[in-house]
Amino acid sequence: MTDISNEQYKISQEPYYRAVGKEVELYDAAYARRMPMMLKGPTGCGKSRFVEYMAWKLGRPLITVACNEDMTASDLVGRFLLDKDGTKWQDGPLTTAARIGAICYLDEVVEARQDTTVVIHPLTDHRRTLPLDKKGELVHAHPDFQLVISYNPGYQSLMKDLKQSTKQRFGALNFDYPEAELEGEIVARETGVDGEIASKLVQIAHRARNLKGHGLDEGISTRLLVYAGEMINEGVDPAYACQMTLVTPLTDDPDMRETLEAAVETFFVS
Repeated sequence: MTDISNEQYKISQEPYYRAVGKEVELYDAAYARRMPMMLKGPTGCGKSRFVEYMAWKLGRPLITVACNEDMTASDLVGRFLLDKDGTKWQDGPLTTAARIGAICYLDEVVEARQDTTVVIHPLTDHRRTLPLDKKGELVHAHPDFQLVISYNPGYQSLMKDLKQSTKQRFGALNFDYPEAELEGEIVARETGVDGEIASKLVQIAHRARNLKGHGLDEGISTRLLVYAGEMINEGVDPAYACQMTLVTPLTDDPDMRETLEAAVETFFVS
């Protein structure tokens, strides 16, 4: 057992999320069966916000882990630490979530090493257990525990992809950027800019997304549009705001940068 309260991981205020399909209903049904879920989609399209919203809606604590290539299995499950009294065991975020019945969200799980991600396998089938080999303990997941992972299929490679033995343990939902009208509503709602400015930002994003695979690895995300809208709402000139949030972060290639700047100038003249 653990003396950690799940209240510290609960989301107190409703996150803003606009459904684009049946993802809320489908996730509700999956959680009712505690089905492990995989969220697939481009960067900044709302995957993390969706998980936060569902955790709030279901009243469950949420523990999020930003995966990276240096993450070890011990970073997930826990390790022995030295203190003034000797050694003591410290649960990792995955173990904590399994003990208290939280939703554990592994963001961009494909970034983690494959020998790290295999530790989740016993939690994603009928066993719902987590072996702590170093401690000699077998953790049985709390009845409310659920595992959710996300990744961007656009960055898949032979070296960075999930094993089939991992993929086939999850139900999956596909995410993408919203339709233009809805995306404009989201940007306006999140930033406070008027509908006309939000619509212009979305049109710039659509032009950039058409360049994916033709000079850009990824198009302008909804997240970046929110950043642009926030800067504009702070009184920054729209052209400069777009340069700062939609052009400079996206590419260092001079020709591509010039192309994006031309798209900005079509809608906003400094």
